Amino acid sequence: MSSAAADVRPSGSGAVRPSPRAGGKAPGASFAAPGLPAQGQSIAVRCGPELSSPHGIEAQTCVVTRGADTWARTYYRNATGEALDALLSLMGPDRNLWMTCAVGAGDEPGTCETPREPARGNPASYTAVVEFAERGGRGPLLLRSGSNSP
Repeated sequence: MSSAAADVRPSGSGAVRPSPRAGGKAPGASFAAPGLPAQGQSIAVRCGPELSSPHGIEAQTCVVTRGADTWARTYYRNATGEALDALLSLMGPDRNLWMTCAVGAGDEPGTCETPREPARGNPASYTAVVEFAERGGRGPLLLRSGSNSP
């Protein structure tokens, strides 16, 4: 699959796409949603704790809502020395969305996001979870991080 195309399918199917860089943000830093909301739009970011594993993965996962759109975002740093997959899920009323992001082997900070979609019901009812594992699902789960819904 070309890195320019991201095929995203709801519940039960996923796509792989390269993770964009986080512009210097990484776990351990103060996270905030990039950019300012458009005039008249509010923005809400609900994040879980910053977590790290003995394997060398650090992550923080959030549910982001801007205006009528909601999506999941995880900030991460991969110091394992191996390329990994991150399976990011957004769970909400009557809808689950998931996708797989390719996590490079470097120790650079990065992000993985689901596509934005119109919020269904109360945006506070959404939860995001990411799981990091070896490419192709081989090997054990290395880290699970969640948005910790209220």
